[in-house]
Amino acid sequence: MFTIGIDLAGVATRPTGFCILTEFKAETAILYTDDDIIKKTSEYTPALVAIDAPLWLPPGRKSLEEKDTNHLRDSDRELLKKGIKLFPPTLGPMRKLTARGILLRQTLENLGFKVIEAYPGGTQDIWGIPRKHSGTQQLREGLQKIGLKGLTVKMSHHELDAATIAFVAMLHLEGETVTYGNPEQGIVMPKDRPRVFP
Repeated sequence: MFTIGIDLAGVATRPTGFCILTEFKAETAILYTDDDIIKKTSEYTPALVAIDAPLWLPPGRKSLEEKDTNHLRDSDRELLKKGIKLFPPTLGPMRKLTARGILLRQTLENLGFKVIEAYPGGTQDIWGIPRKHSGTQQLREGLQKIGLKGLTVKMSHHELDAATIAFVAMLHLEGETVTYGNPEQGIVMPKDRPRVFP
């Protein structure tokens, strides 16, 4: 059983982390264009694809161009209440990421893939693992301690974040996650207590 994690960049000129996870062993790559991401995903038959990007707009909003003061979704509000920091999906540079994430989700779903939204930084907070700003070594070692295999010193923080949410996708299939906000359009996060895998 495969899962895929995609740490999506806001624009195609910046690196996107990609991870395919099987039996908790990660294989990663750096990709750029949507075509590359779709082609790479289509090489596998993942049971689930997790994307680090807003994949849905706040309720009531029909587009990013629409003027509205509602910048947060229920999932965003719930995570903020837990003390997990995030950026509103319709403000500033997040707008490009949101637009790209929604389009990628729609394309992958049209190809028959099941897609969820995940958040590596929040996941790492819940697991007590240092986020990428603390350094890739600390992040990599933290992921290794909870059982993620195949990580190497050459992996960038984009790839480690992709591995994090590929792990979340695997946990989701095993019923070890919580969905914040709308059950069909929320942010999927691990349960509060990390489970160490063999």
